[in-house]
Amino acid sequence: MSKAVHVTTANFEDQVLLADQPVIVDFYADWCGPCKMLSPVLEQLAIDHTEVKIAKVNVDEEPALAERYRVRGIPYVALFRDGKLASQVVGYKPKAALEADLGLNGKKA
Repeated sequence: MSKAVHVTTANFEDQVLLADQPVIVDFYADWCGPCKMLSPVLEQLAIDHTEVKIAKVNVDEEPALAERYRVRGIPYVALFRDGKLASQVVGYKPKAALEADLGLNGKKA
């Protein structure tokens, strides 16, 4: 099983922007109920889409990253391809809706 990597301002560029595969970044907070509900959905996405890397950013610990990507509500899930923000989803979504909104659609990214 693919494990989500926790990303900070210090390693965001290496882990996300310079990654050689698409990266789904979950901007979350420990106190956020919908964020907790989204965690198993993202774990399942990691299993089903092994070509995609999953990263997590705690917005309370990394406010500069949250500001940089204009995170106004959480959970905020962003898909980065080739170092660029390709799509984003705000709020909890079930797996199929999240795949569709991120452009994964149950197939390889």
